[in-house]
Amino acid sequence: MSHPHPELKAAPPLPKGGLRVVALGGLGEIGRNMTVFEHNGKLLVVDCGVLFPEEHQPGVDVILPDFTSIRDRLDDIVAIVLTHGHEDHIGAVPYLLRERRDIPVVGSKLTLAFLEAKLKEHGIKPRSVRVKEGDRRGFGPFDCEFVAVNHSIPDSLAIAIRTGAGMVLHTGDFKMDQFPLDQRITDLRAFARLGEEGVDLFLTDSTNAEVPGFTTSERDLNPAIEQVMRTAPRRVIVSSFASHVHRIQQVLDAAHQYGRKVAFVGRSMVRNMGIARDLGYLKVPQGLIVGLKELEKLPDHQITLVCTGSQGEPMAALSRMANRDHMIRIGEGDTVLLASSLIPGNENAIYRVINGLTRWGANVVHKGNAKVHVSGHASAGELVYCYNIVKPRHVMPVHGEWRHLRANGDLAIRTGVEPDRVIIAEDGVVVDLVDGRASITGKVPAGNVYVDGMAVGGATEASLKDRVTLAEEGVVTVVAIVDADTGALAEAPDFLARGFVHDDSTFETVVPVIEKVLAKAALEGVGDALQLEQLISRAVASWAFRTHRRKPLVIPVIIDA
Repeated sequence: MSHPHPELKAAPPLPKGGLRVVALGGLGEIGRNMTVFEHNGKLLVVDCGVLFPEEHQPGVDVILPDFTSIRDRLDDIVAIVLTHGHEDHIGAVPYLLRERRDIPVVGSKLTLAFLEAKLKEHGIKPRSVRVKEGDRRGFGPFDCEFVAVNHSIPDSLAIAIRTGAGMVLHTGDFKMDQFPLDQRITDLRAFARLGEEGVDLFLTDSTNAEVPGFTTSERDLNPAIEQVMRTAPRRVIVSSFASHVHRIQQVLDAAHQYGRKVAFVGRSMVRNMGIARDLGYLKVPQGLIVGLKELEKLPDHQITLVCTGSQGEPMAALSRMANRDHMIRIGEGDTVLLASSLIPGNENAIYRVINGLTRWGANVVHKGNAKVHVSGHASAGELVYCYNIVKPRHVMPVHGEWRHLRANGDLAIRTGVEPDRVIIAEDGVVVDLVDGRASITGKVPAGNVYVDGMAVGGATEASLKDRVTLAEEGVVTVVAIVDADTGALAEAPDFLARGFVHDDSTFETVVPVIEKVLAKAALEGVGDALQLEQLISRAVASWAFRTHRRKPLVIPVIIDA
């Protein structure tokens, strides 16, 4: 397997007629998927998603791909092609369109509908180009063919990109459910046909590459969902992703079968299910959906609520119910159905919600104790089928952390792809396909761009480090009144501490330390307030570490007496 090297230099110019592939997100992480293809001076962007922050990134709303490497070439972008409507594939589109409004945005019906609803909030009307499986469209030098794939959101597409340098097949996120609810299976006949023509570079979804066998069919969840609807003594509260139309379809059908009415709770759930229903992806039995007002008049055993919040997000409906600050009061005999996955890293938040709900007497049904969730991604068995059908010349695993990418690369090798033709890259690594051979040729900047409230890119790694320090170590402000003539303290300094263990006597031992620093500075003729602040800051920080084993953020304020 060819691996990226940390010492990679900036990529050289692309050789004439070559194809350049750069992932600006989605490699080494699950989220913020964005791949840029370059050929004959033009760029094609596939997906443009966001990544959700982790604990060490406090105050960050979402993380965007880094547009630095394409910013001075925005006019060369011929299209943004979207594989499907999940946030980690469409969430950053508004931020790219802010930089150039008229880039054509290409996607299937549902994907564009979800995107347009999102863009409305940003006040942007996109130049939408609607495509469906079987379509073939040219965008500049890129000839794109769209192929149906099955995923946890309807209307997902894989993309075959034909160029003068060769053909790339990008699966997008996919699995191979053989009995999907909408009968729209991953089109392996198209994969085989493209394979016959010759796929030079195959980009494949790595999320479940470590999971042996095959991903369970969505239909296999029916019995568990029906059992809940049939046996729950009181209300059923279902939590799912706001985009998982098929899962919610099963919930609606089961509720209808057992004489329950359904209400949607939560803005994104109401909006997305409205869109899916209007476009015909969600089939709602007559009279099944009611408003919360009408719901209150019904007996408990006829009530089903469908809400977001399966990931323990602090604002989502479910965790607010667990914390008792939601209009829906969970009580004895209620059943909560978590029809969703645990996103890695979110387990604690989710268990906290499960415990909170259980405490109020709810029976919580989740994937740990019932068959109520299947993944949206192909497991190892499915990926191997794809390699054997497509017989690609090169494989580049995408959409996964390092362990997923490696596992996926190993599968490709086991099907006969030569190890040096399996390319494991990171965000920003440049892969060039020239004369039928793909290789890593350099890298471009691909850092994290943080969205913090209204500010994009305002928060930096350094400011996040400050936030973590504030959270974990506290802050100490030192106010020192210094005699301008002698450089000595005019009176004892004031200390204001937050989140730092202290009582009235804590700071007594640091006063002589500050006096010593100031005396030394006066001797050396250092009188500049900024320099004195730095000296005091360093002295107080090292004192705090020596005496308290703490590293607070020290803010010195010097006032001339």
